[in-house]
Amino acid sequence: MHTNHHTCYFDDSIFSTNQQRDRGYIIRIMNYIDVFLEALSAEKGRSKNTLASYANDLRMADAAINGGLVGATATDIQKYLGELSACPTSIARKASALRGFYKFLMLEHIITKNPATNIELPKRPKPLPKLLTTEEIELLISSAGDVRNATRLRAMIELIYASGLRVSELCELPMTAILGDRLLIHGKGSKERIVPMHAEAQTALARWLRMRDADESKFVFPSRGASGHITRDGFFKLLKKCATLAGIAPTRVGPHVLRHSFASHLLSHGANLRAIQTMLGHEDISTTQIYTHVLPEKLQQVVAEHHPLSDKKGHTNND
Repeated sequence: MHTNHHTCYFDDSIFSTNQQRDRGYIIRIMNYIDVFLEALSAEKGRSKNTLASYANDLRMADAAINGGLVGATATDIQKYLGELSACPTSIARKASALRGFYKFLMLEHIITKNPATNIELPKRPKPLPKLLTTEEIELLISSAGDVRNATRLRAMIELIYASGLRVSELCELPMTAILGDRLLIHGKGSKERIVPMHAEAQTALARWLRMRDADESKFVFPSRGASGHITRDGFFKLLKKCATLAGIAPTRVGPHVLRHSFASHLLSHGANLRAIQTMLGHEDISTTQIYTHVLPEKLQQVVAEHHPLSDKKGHTNND
């Protein structure tokens, strides 16, 4: 961001010797925050709300840091952010304002070193996935009914909960993916994985396939739409209706909720995290590890009972 029309280099020669020593005086005279906000408005088209937030964040920091923002060091900035009691999201916004401000000062040659280059922020807590209980899943499945469209819906719910499929993988599932009691899934990045189906899912799928026998579509769940298969939105709407029939709040039900419930229920029954990672198609196990926060007591029990260094009393040996 370079602002030729209002460049504001400061020249020490215009101030007396005493004034030159008083950076606080220079900062007050040269209102860099206002100039920065003007540049954001004129050149970046930032909204009034964004400008107001940045103005408030920067002026609060300027008042809190001894000597003001222009004279601040990296330590000053880190200390200021570290002492804030705001939530991580709010602190991240304040840090963003500071980064933008100091980038502006660097481009205008007002400062020669950027104190905000290596700001460390508190990690934002990842929201835990929404889950349904096993009983609610069973109720949802039983509420699908037995007519043609309901049989299709029941098979879809059974598959996504039995195999942890992504909604796109489910809706676009080709007939060639069915390998007996398993499914060959082409996931993200064209990566293949094989996922199992338990007996109930196999039965629900077989019942649906008998109904769709006359359909020559290459998809397991065909549709007359342009895509040739049921859409994500179509499946989402059917799930909402099914949730209402089951007496479950529709806001709690969705394809991702079923996928999350699959993983969490497996983990709660002692499944290996690596196995769950494979079935979900996660490239990095850190993505799968969010489920370890859902059932901490159960996991502590698993570690106590199965970890090779555990003394079987709920804690590990220190020998």
